Amino acid sequence: MHPAHDFLNHLTRRQFFAGAGLAMGGVALNLLAPRLRAATAPAPGARVHPSLTGFPHFAPKAKRIIYLHMNGGPSQLDTFDYKPQLQTQFDVELPESVRQGQRITTMTSGQTRFPIAPSIFKFAQFGQSGTWVSNLLPWTSKIVDDIAVVRSVHTNAINHDPACTFLMTGSEIPGRASLGSWLSYGLGSENNDLPAFVVLTPKFSAKVAAQALFTRMWSSGFLPTSHTGVALRAQGDPVLFLENPAGVDRTTRRQMLDSLGQFNRLAQARYGDPETVTRIQQYEMAFRMQTSVPELTDFSNESQATLDLYGPDVKESGSFAASCLLARRLAERNVRVIQINHRGWDQHGTLPEHLKIQCLDTDRGCYALIADLKQRGLLDDTLVVWAGEFGRTVYSQGTLTKTNYGRDHHPRCFSVWLAGGGVKGGVVYGETDDFSYNIVRDPVSLFDLNATILHCLGIDHSKFVYRSQGLDQRLTGVEPANVVRGILA
Repeated sequence: MHPAHDFLNHLTRRQFFAGAGLAMGGVALNLLAPRLRAATAPAPGARVHPSLTGFPHFAPKAKRIIYLHMNGGPSQLDTFDYKPQLQTQFDVELPESVRQGQRITTMTSGQTRFPIAPSIFKFAQFGQSGTWVSNLLPWTSKIVDDIAVVRSVHTNAINHDPACTFLMTGSEIPGRASLGSWLSYGLGSENNDLPAFVVLTPKFSAKVAAQALFTRMWSSGFLPTSHTGVALRAQGDPVLFLENPAGVDRTTRRQMLDSLGQFNRLAQARYGDPETVTRIQQYEMAFRMQTSVPELTDFSNESQATLDLYGPDVKESGSFAASCLLARRLAERNVRVIQINHRGWDQHGTLPEHLKIQCLDTDRGCYALIADLKQRGLLDDTLVVWAGEFGRTVYSQGTLTKTNYGRDHHPRCFSVWLAGGGVKGGVVYGETDDFSYNIVRDPVSLFDLNATILHCLGIDHSKFVYRSQGLDQRLTGVEPANVVRGILA
């Protein structure tokens, strides 16, 4: 018997009507398709393809961004937010008038005391700007006149996963597009042989249980998947299976892709699935990356002076220093977004020991990246952002001694720095109270921070909209967001 006849003979009455209902729904959707396409079209001013005119909205200061994400929440009290008056309040209970009943995590909510833990690290003023920096960051202190330190950033989230998601996507709820994907979607790429959005995940030295890095931090969310960040591996081959297998040369690979492309174009013409176009683009990009990635990751043509600038760790595969040098090489090749995620900044206990290790991992790399970009004339049109997902508490988590303490998550205030395209160097913006617990001047929300980043890249955040699920989606959400003009050149 013919398979179709066999299927119909075994079809129950209930299955028939269920299937018929779905079929009629499909017919209705086809009839309504023109209306649905009109209803879900991008809002006026939205950027839907790099070839469209009128975008960016105004002349950008930056052409690209390098985002240095310190995953785990660096302590602002031990790095950039100097509070010398706390030295006289060691082990004193944090006043309730400061806490103001604000929520705290379950990791310290059971503590009977909230003793103040002054930083054990020394601070000094550096540069013509006189910016206060901890002795944990001797290399960063050399570039304070090139960076703007914002001490008054705050967030809604108090735990890592939602806080990182909020930092990178503008929402604590998964499913939104990441900052890098928004920029890839809106500004496109200036390099045909490398992705517009590249993600690096260097290793870290602190022997601690680090927070996981979720792909939603570089996901395209509701945007076309072609704008998802491409992660280069820290160890081994940067991209798995990039090389042709034994017996397959480049000509054969080209012929295979051409044949596969024909089948995919037929499928696209028949079904109209935009993901088929993405698949074609990804195959073609992978083919071009077979040449571009090995050249990108080969540091043999770098001068000894450049390698010395980044320090001895630059020769160690997967180190933060090596990732920073790779970021500069990506910037040279006009990659739009480079995101470096460094883990291990979650110091609930033994903070002095582990924070020192984290700073040793990253301090020189950050300095070298800024200095290297600057000497090559790339800093003027490259925006560099250094940020964690939140800050740390002034009170100690767990046992407090003169030489040891831990700090819990603190969303009410933390420090971020920016440099390069459109940013004024030697600036300190915002102020916290004497306990680095509440903001007393010039608060900066994550929406404000993202609005400022977009502004540096020539984008008006209020006009950068994508219609999804019946809503006009924005990176900066629906709450008010303002460009932080006090840090702009």
